[in-house]
Amino acid sequence: MTTPSDRLARFRSELSEAGQALPVEPTLIVVTKFHPDETVRELFDAGQRDFGENRHPEARSKRDGLHEPDAVWHFVGQLQRNKVRQVARYADVLHAVDRAEVIELLETGEGIPTRDVFLQVNLTADAGRGGVSDAEFESLAERAAASEAVRVLGVMAVAPLDEEPAAAFSRVAGYSERLQCIVPDAKSISAGMTADWRAALESGATHLRIGTAITGSRPTSP
Repeated sequence: MTTPSDRLARFRSELSEAGQALPVEPTLIVVTKFHPDETVRELFDAGQRDFGENRHPEARSKRDGLHEPDAVWHFVGQLQRNKVRQVARYADVLHAVDRAEVIELLETGEGIPTRDVFLQVNLTADAGRGGVSDAEFESLAERAAASEAVRVLGVMAVAPLDEEPAAAFSRVAGYSERLQCIVPDAKSISAGMTADWRAALESGATHLRIGTAITGSRPTSP
């Protein structure tokens, strides 16, 4: 039976081969949504350090359960207004900052350290989807750049299901260039999941959010 650590080793081998020509080794974030604490521990013991979750308080519970200072916790889900500060107290990196309100809540929350963040862009025409719109992107970038509550790492996006991943991620690369005009050091791109990570790499992704390829089929609930 193939274990998560077996799949991790196999994926790392594939990633190493695919990324040989890249200037920087991509950061592999293993998304462990709905998987038990034992899976997180197994992966940590196998050398994995970056973990992603998109549900609070499941994310907090897993962070506390692992209790390893070397682990880096990425919150990759949408940030609901009433949970922003709670999430920011334990998540090291926030991948879905898509409105100024999130930054304001971080600025006014007590005991929250400066957090690394990605600005999520909406690649669809659906305003209800997560991510800042094209028209408001520069405004959000300027707001984040002026805040001491966040450190902007780059842009984040999810490829739409009705678009070729390569085309979608090419647009994300364009957003990255626009962001660097405002925050020169914000060169990172959080993009690519199990089904499309190779296309994301080809467009400059520096952070991959991988679940099923490593953790196996996801349970329907924790």
